[in-house]
Amino acid sequence: MNILLLTWKTLRPFAVAAFIAMTAAGTAAADKPARPIPAVEHVIVVSIDGLRPDLALRANMPTLRGMLREGAYTFWAKTTAVSITLPSHTSMLTGVAPDKHGILWNEDLPLSKPVYPAYPTVMDSATASGLSTAMVAGKSKFATLNKPGTIQHVFTPAAANSSVDNETVATEAEKIIGAYRPEFLFIHFPEVDGVGHSHGWGSPEQIATIENTDRQLTRILAALDRARIRSSTLLILSADHGGAGLSHGAEDARSRHIPWIAVGPGVKRGYDLTQIASLEVRTEDTAATVCYLLGLPQQPYFDGKPVLAAFSE
Repeated sequence: MNILLLTWKTLRPFAVAAFIAMTAAGTAAADKPARPIPAVEHVIVVSIDGLRPDLALRANMPTLRGMLREGAYTFWAKTTAVSITLPSHTSMLTGVAPDKHGILWNEDLPLSKPVYPAYPTVMDSATASGLSTAMVAGKSKFATLNKPGTIQHVFTPAAANSSVDNETVATEAEKIIGAYRPEFLFIHFPEVDGVGHSHGWGSPEQIATIENTDRQLTRILAALDRARIRSSTLLILSADHGGAGLSHGAEDARSRHIPWIAVGPGVKRGYDLTQIASLEVRTEDTAATVCYLLGLPQQPYFDGKPVLAAFSE
């Protein structure tokens, strides 16, 4: 009897702790939003900065081509009218046009107080709903999207107005996938844009950089395999703008057209979305589609809508 009492007194703190942990885990799971495609447990958005669609088709991109075979896609999606990096990415991740979210500049600003988008990013909405979130961006100005408390795991270059190479982005993304398996992850590859500005859109140097970016994309997929979450991950690949000459800009068709590819559970295989003549995928639709997949609300202020045609009924 005394032995039993001693055993219970010894084990009781551990039993109580285990009960509390299981209850908390159950509550957290119950509080998470229901998803329309239950097999989708993780969503990743990959943006290749400056990737003009025709150049993706010209370059040797075996991983991207594999996504075309396995997923739904269009090479006629459209970015924002301003067609520059930070405003366009903010629209991609908030679902609203630049005149709404207010991020109209394209560099780190020496402000005494940070300015964040006027509308929440998908990372903000997902975190608020109890989901795990992460961002790996190759340009320092993406810190504008890192409003305190809205993203759990973040990598951006530390120095103002700086960038890192695509290999560094892939390495940091591999670390986050392996350690945390976030339910939403945004990855930004910067180099295609940089080489476009220095050597020109469509130059041999940019084509080589696009092909290198495809190799980094392969690394991301391999990281998902190692983490054993690839089969439960839906990946959207897109871009913020294209370009021509040494730049990109407002209302230039060569700047506005971007690729949009979705692959993963529930996605139609090898489906060209341009088969639907009335459908024009816009960058704001990316945020709306992510919210749809994660079971988050379609906000009345959204300028985008989920690309439902990409998914099997």
